[in-house]
Order: sequence, then C-alpha cells, then structure tokens
Amino acid sequence: MDGEEQIKKAYESILMHDFEQAVEWFGRAIAMNPHNAAFHYKLSITYARSNKLNKAIEHARQAVRMDSRETPYRLHLQNLQAKAFMVKAERYFTENEAQLWLAVSLLKRAIELDSLCLEAYLLLGHGYAMLKEYDQAISAIHTLLELDPQHEMGRRLLLEYQQRLKEKNNDSNERRKDWI
Repeated sequence: MDGEEQIKKAYESILMHDFEQAVEWFGRAIAMNPHNAAFHYKLSITYARSNKLNKAIEHARQAVRMDSRETPYRLHLQNLQAKAFMVKAERYFTENEAQLWLAVSLLKRAIELDSLCLEAYLLLGHGYAMLKEYDQAISAIHTLLELDPQHEMGRRLLLEYQQRLKEKNNDSNERRKDWI
C-alpha cells in the first residue's frame, strides 16, 4: 500500500471537522510511505490549522528536505516560520526597552519570510510605537495599508501614530526654545 487510501480518509475527517482524526490518518499514510513529501506537507497544513505550530514546522521541513523543488512546500515552511517569529515576538511586548527591540527584530525576520503578512506589519508598527519610534511605526503601518487599504485597525493606528509623532516633534521644538 502507498498511503493514498489513508490520505482519502484524512480528507474525509477534515470535511467532518475532525482534525485529530485527520492527523492520525495522515500519520498512517506517512508510516506507509515515509519518504512522500506531499504527505508531510498535507500533515503540516493540518497541524497548522489546528494551531500546532511546532509540529506543522517539523513536517513542513521534512517535505522541503524531501523535495526542495516544490515551491508550495518552501512557501508554506516560510509562512510557518514567520508565524513562529510573530508568536515569539509577542512574548517580548513589555515595558522593557531591550525586549521591545528584540520583538521588533523578530518581526522584521517574520516579514523577511512572509512579506504579505499583515499581522506582522501591524505588530511591528505597535512595537515601534511602544519604543516611541513613530516614523518607523508609521512606515510599518503604511506598508500594511498598501497591502490592505481597508484595514480598519491599520487606518486608525496610522492616525494615532501620526498624532503622536506631531506631539513628539512639538515637545522637541518647545525644549529647543527653552534652551535658546
């Protein structure tokens, strides 16, 4: 047997919204044909849909290792890795400046991997705003809005960050006047 029957059963399970059963069927297919990159890719997608990011990345890596020519496999792995960077970055959103810079760095890496990820740009803008780097926050939100001009939160944050930048610049000008 080559595992195709198990793949069919996995898809039937998905249609019934039984993702745990689908994972089990994909696992059986892989046990029968462990070097089938497509099986690992399909299992990775199922894990990703179940928010089991580490398992999803593990099987996506296996699919890419087995068949690196398949562009969908590589893109899927990159998207998962970007998501992992975002999840990690969110843990560093604190009042600690060093941790905020680490979050910004992780989000930039996520964007390198998935340049269409709206959430990464949104979080990047938020991180920069927390650091009072409003020019960079505005730039991140601008990119978000180029990708999705109707993004409501992005539109709201753009106005907020522009206002904060204006206030910051006014404060700087006032301090300069006091020195003169």
